[in-house]
Amino acid sequence: MKPFASRYLLLAVFSLLLAACQTQPSDTAAQAQPDAWAQLEHNIATSELATAEDQLAKLQAQTPDDPRVNEAQRQLAEAYLQRSQVMLQKGDVNAAATALSRARALMPQAPALIGGVNGAIAQARKAELEKAEAALKAAEARPKALVLDPDASISYVPLKMHSAPQLRAQMDDIATDVVHFQCDVIVQVAQPGEYRRLADLLKDRVSEQLPEMQLKVGRRVVHGQPTQVVLIPRR
Repeated sequence: MKPFASRYLLLAVFSLLLAACQTQPSDTAAQAQPDAWAQLEHNIATSELATAEDQLAKLQAQTPDDPRVNEAQRQLAEAYLQRSQVMLQKGDVNAAATALSRARALMPQAPALIGGVNGAIAQARKAELEKAEAALKAAEARPKALVLDPDASISYVPLKMHSAPQLRAQMDDIATDVVHFQCDVIVQVAQPGEYRRLADLLKDRVSEQLPEMQLKVGRRVVHGQPTQVVLIPRR
């Protein structure tokens, strides 16, 4: 009887070990599944929304009937909606629209939830468009500079002293810019005697375009340098 009992005992032990080996993977999977849901919830809470969305898709494929799927989908959609609102407050309309599109994809059955943000984004885009149009109109209305750089704080215009017709044409253009951009003016000459004639030429032309403008022309003598007019637009 003893040999038979020993064989029976060994058979029983072997069966138990085999059963343990068969059940261990499923136990590990059962433990891993709650961890996956916990990680998903953590990623939503920490705004790792793209990662969370990938995790949710995998879990949904594995357990489509799990009630946690709908709850996680709702939480993720709300997180995207909150991100959309934050981006909108920061003025990043494109990022707000992207986040809103993800919320809409996750919760297509709740259009009322996202309607308010959607309307706000539409208003923001409209405001951006109106601002751009206003800037374009302002740029178009801005007078065209003839000799100065309107974006520079100071412009230097060398004078064509060798040709009287060209000098007079230059003075006409300089006077136009002085009037349009309300410039302060300095005439830089190599010889002091040149200043008076050039200042009078410029004053006459400014007076023809805007009689009420009392132009004061500064003088700067720099020997050995070309004669030029220095224009300083008033900001």
